Amino acid sequence: MYPRDTKDRWFQGQGLWSHVPESDWKNWKWQLKNRLTSVEQVEKYLELTPQERAGCYFSGRKLALAITPYFFNLIDRDDPNCPIRRQIIPREEEMETAPEELLDPVGEEGSMAVKGIVHRYPDRVLFLVTDRCASYCRYCTRSRLVSNAQDYNFHPEFESGLAYIESHPEIRDVLLSGGDPLLLSDRKLDYLLGRLRAIPHVEFIRIGSRIPVFLPQRITPELCEIFKKHGPIWMSIHVNHPRECTEELRQATERLSYAGVPLGNQSVLLKGVNDNVETMKSLVHRLLMMRVRPYYLYQCDLITGSAHLRTDVRTGIELINQLRGHTTGYAIPQYVIDAPGGGGKVPINPEYVKKITDSEVVLRNFQGKTYRYPLVNGVPVASGVRPEEVSVGCPG
Repeated sequence: MYPRDTKDRWFQGQGLWSHVPESDWKNWKWQLKNRLTSVEQVEKYLELTPQERAGCYFSGRKLALAITPYFFNLIDRDDPNCPIRRQIIPREEEMETAPEELLDPVGEEGSMAVKGIVHRYPDRVLFLVTDRCASYCRYCTRSRLVSNAQDYNFHPEFESGLAYIESHPEIRDVLLSGGDPLLLSDRKLDYLLGRLRAIPHVEFIRIGSRIPVFLPQRITPELCEIFKKHGPIWMSIHVNHPRECTEELRQATERLSYAGVPLGNQSVLLKGVNDNVETMKSLVHRLLMMRVRPYYLYQCDLITGSAHLRTDVRTGIELINQLRGHTTGYAIPQYVIDAPGGGGKVPINPEYVKKITDSEVVLRNFQGKTYRYPLVNGVPVASGVRPEEVSVGCPG
């Protein structure tokens, strides 16, 4: 039912909502209006485990329950350990907070210059423009903020955020996030992107969104015209498992690509979801078939109540080790830890450099074989040139 790497078969259809007129199904506002947001609604279609039922009742105090009909269709209702189900159905483990877990695990609050603007890196800012999502991932880094289940009371202030960006000429890169920016109306998105594009020192505008995955119907021709108008707009989507790579998502990413939107994917490494090489390889291959470049693989942040979804960091390193050399380099994401407390993204890689001396770099390849790259005083030796002929620095 959910083929992995075949080029011509993608999950599609209305599933449990086959009785709904196609015009409604393809309407993103219908999908939002008909989200499953309560235990009673979910149990019309799915027998919850006691652990899930307890998690659903607790969700109103941590992170709201909400699932679009489109995404709910991807759940294997006979498997409590279904990788889609683990991501989106609350569990009682969310009620437990481990000592190392934090409400703000990556230290955004300490880097918030004005409300909604996180200015951590010298040349770029994160612009939080909403606290709402189409569906809520149970490992969400911003659980404190999104859905307002924890009374954070975030209200985006577009004008103060825009004024801050305008007054800081070192900012060349703006990432719109939230919540999910693509839940804003076309009119608001058009306004925001237009204002940002008019700032002379802003060169690079990005959007982080899981809307194409939860709600591909939102990627309308009208929205794509807005991206064309203000482009290039770069977008990072968020796919964690090959089952999420459906025909409707493929069509949405094609529309975005044809509108000139470069697409990358950010996955989160999750226990029981994508923490094995077969699943990860299938995922990255399907992403490439959808014109999406695997970009980041995140170690799950230390958000409260997420221990049941976090893997050992060594698992992530080994996954990258098993991908490198066994598939195209385009398919291999950068594995990163967003350092707790606000240290930013730190790349984590297998050790390919075994040793560096004054005369050589000793390397290992994907097969574990050793290779040597010669150096002279830290400078590679060019083919056919004797070491004594190599000079360092500019000619006099």
